[in-house]
Amino acid sequence: MPDAQKSPGSEGKNQGESRRRKTKSGKPKSESTAAAGSLASRTATQVKKGSNDGRATAPAPGGSQVRVVFLGGLGEIGRNCACIEVDGRILVLDVGIMFPDPDMPGVDLVLPDFTYLRENADRVDGVILTHGHEDHTGGLAYLLRDFPIDVYGSELTLSLARSRVDEAGMASRATFIPVQDGERRRIGPCDVEFIPVTHSVPHAFATAFHTPQGIILHSGDFKIDLHPVDGRRTDLARMGALASNPGIRLLLADSTNAEEPGFTPSESSVGATLEKVFLARPDRRFIVTCFASHIHRVQQVANAAIAGGRKVATLGRSMQKNVALARKLGLLTIPDASLVDIADIDDMQPGRVCVISTGSQGEPMSALSRLATGENRFLSLLEDDVVVISAHPIPGNEWSVGRVIDTLHRRGVEVIHSGTDNVHVSGHARQGELAMLMSVTQPEFFIPVHGEYRHMANHVRLAASMGIDGDRVLLCEDGDVVRLDGSGLHRDGTVPGGYLFVDGSSVGDIGHGVLRDRMVLSEEGVVMAVATVDLKQGEVVGTPQIITRGWAYDKDTDALIDEARILVTRALEQALASGNADHESLNRVARKTMGKLVGERTRQRPMIVPVIVTV
Repeated sequence: MPDAQKSPGSEGKNQGESRRRKTKSGKPKSESTAAAGSLASRTATQVKKGSNDGRATAPAPGGSQVRVVFLGGLGEIGRNCACIEVDGRILVLDVGIMFPDPDMPGVDLVLPDFTYLRENADRVDGVILTHGHEDHTGGLAYLLRDFPIDVYGSELTLSLARSRVDEAGMASRATFIPVQDGERRRIGPCDVEFIPVTHSVPHAFATAFHTPQGIILHSGDFKIDLHPVDGRRTDLARMGALASNPGIRLLLADSTNAEEPGFTPSESSVGATLEKVFLARPDRRFIVTCFASHIHRVQQVANAAIAGGRKVATLGRSMQKNVALARKLGLLTIPDASLVDIADIDDMQPGRVCVISTGSQGEPMSALSRLATGENRFLSLLEDDVVVISAHPIPGNEWSVGRVIDTLHRRGVEVIHSGTDNVHVSGHARQGELAMLMSVTQPEFFIPVHGEYRHMANHVRLAASMGIDGDRVLLCEDGDVVRLDGSGLHRDGTVPGGYLFVDGSSVGDIGHGVLRDRMVLSEEGVVMAVATVDLKQGEVVGTPQIITRGWAYDKDTDALIDEARILVTRALEQALASGNADHESLNRVARKTMGKLVGERTRQRPMIVPVIVTV
């Protein structure tokens, strides 16, 4: 994004105020929270310290209070952002983006509301990125417009985040500080420990904040994979050690798969499936699409292809960049002899080729979408090709992915996806793993994070089954603030936690009124009434013009438009005769007249736009 992009302004703040108390369904927070009131009083104003029940939790500390501020990720998939405050200093945990919902036409991205951070920029000691996915890192470039930041994370995570920051021209405003597995580093007023966890992108972390009020453990996005591709397992031993001494005061845990029973399959299981898929079609060309950040998946695709005697080519800018980066960091092993340029594969036998591509979410301009429509300048599909979509649609993207699959079938190719074969597994823990995490960490208090409201509500019920319930659990939403002190966990007010919209180069200038207008235009169209008024003579000059776009009335349309001209003229002349000659009054009269006529005759509600020209 160019440097000249506008920073979030007062309108962004106002819309954050208006939305911060809304749930995903749009209901006021008080209603949604009340609906969850049966969850063992988890919406109480104050949470008292629970009994230890034999746990090794340390006595209630007597030091400074600690606050946790939730700016995003609680009630939706994406926009993950929270603040840990110790002695008045702030550490920001993740700065993510969310892709727009269908009721956000024209919006490119959705950010957390940065009002709280902007107003307290002098107290921010750094940003910690738990892993490299954009729902945790993609908003960093936008936050950097407001103030420079020290950014901590694994080397891969920082490299992935730096790419978007560089594109926005904000690299000079960030100091990237890599950390290692198991490292404990002093950042601001507290020690932060980086604990390895397995996820669908390498080198993800859980973070343990050693605070005056005890340890706050944030799980990050994780799963418990006993056979990870890179051998880097979730470090339950370290979490258990912290639980034994000094004890974990507050656990914040990923809720994405809290509705799903059992355990998430190992990432390695996808590799076995891919091998079978390749072996069953030895003479056909493969195009495999997955997230460009899913380095382990790319490794397994490459392994299956090379084992079958194929060469590997990459398609899509982010795939090319990430493969090169991962190979440089030693996280991806593909021999030079097995890599070929995408421009050279047309001269190769189909059974000797595997293309690894972006576009698994059906993005309109992605490599796979362009392939499906025949508009990709690097590659054209053949009828005997096999396309493997090795990813599951992010909530909200189902329609886009389905459309791409339909288009691919129309071109005569075979499509294999997670609905037809086990070519994808989640990177998030299911109920069995979440219960195991609670058993190992034995937290005194618990708050579910990262997920839609139903995911977090189910996570609360799971916690209750593990004996963590009643006063020991809080169910929070975006904008909520909690305080941890010697007497327990308390609600501590709210901050702006609504949506900040990115539309092209505009950030924060899109409000709900604009989105509502766009929805009306997309559903009902627009009817414009253009009239010229002579204020001195008090009359309408000529005949008003009625212009429509996206609105159709298939019965006597011409007669309706003629009638509209007459009625608008009459209404304007009556307004002028009664002394209502100001521009706003004349617009209001024309809009009301047109709206009433169209509504009564057609039962439709297009946008009515009066254009009054005064002479």
